[in-house]
Amino acid sequence: MRKIVLAGGTGFIGEYLKNRFIQLGYEVIIISRQNHTVSWEDRLTIVDALEGSELLINLAGKSVNCRYNEKNKTEIMKSRVLTTSILGECVQSCKNPPRVWMNSSTATIYRHAEDLPMTEENGEIGTGFSVDVAINWENTFFSFNLPHTRQIALRIAIVLGKDGGVMVPYRNLVRFGLGGIQGNGNQMFSWIHIEDLFQIILFLIEREDLDGVFNCSSPNPVSNRQLMKELRHAMNVPLGLPSPKWLLEMGSLLINTETELVLKSRWVIPERLQKEGYTFSFESLESALNQIL
Repeated sequence: MRKIVLAGGTGFIGEYLKNRFIQLGYEVIIISRQNHTVSWEDRLTIVDALEGSELLINLAGKSVNCRYNEKNKTEIMKSRVLTTSILGECVQSCKNPPRVWMNSSTATIYRHAEDLPMTEENGEIGTGFSVDVAINWENTFFSFNLPHTRQIALRIAIVLGKDGGVMVPYRNLVRFGLGGIQGNGNQMFSWIHIEDLFQIILFLIEREDLDGVFNCSSPNPVSNRQLMKELRHAMNVPLGLPSPKWLLEMGSLLINTETELVLKSRWVIPERLQKEGYTFSFESLESALNQIL
């Protein structure tokens, strides 16, 4: 039976990928801190799980949906770098290592962009804490020299799907009449439907000639203004009050998060995937929201 190892596979994205791979007849082994999964402490079992596997996907890391105080910042950074290091060392210990290792990264690695889109080749790396996390994460991943394992970093945009992720807070905002623009509304929102993320992974497994960095985002990002308009339309809510920056700052304090998650302009284009011939199932936000809502 073909085998896939999912590290950090207990969240919204991990659950979806696990279920889809099981539907295709794969055996899926999860590494996490939860019970009934392989523990991060147990390196021998991790190596055993990786032996002869077709794919290792690493999604592990503390959620960035929190206040960026020193404790949380340390946790966010450490949880990504440490798990990637453990996996790299375990892959090196394998006699028959995974054919492909895909490590999660983030489209937040690029700078705040309202002037032009960021591609793998021409994207400009940003500055600040979130960017530092992404850079360290990718550097740790690519620091391993693995002659028998293809390495791919997935720079994932904001993932949209039915059972979790950002759709829950956005849906609540619209439902309670707060579905207007956030900030000035001009910031770009790069997104990807969770099924496309799964299909991209399948596409990259098949394409043995491809490695390195891939932007995982729909080819049609939208402005925050357009996003909120389409959400209101999909949910049949005619009006939405806007949330100016000062109000977002107050609100984010109350719910223990950071305004960067909604105010940073992420304008990311999946240039490499398009060049290599990947076809998106959900190209437009409208089609994605119709399926989700």
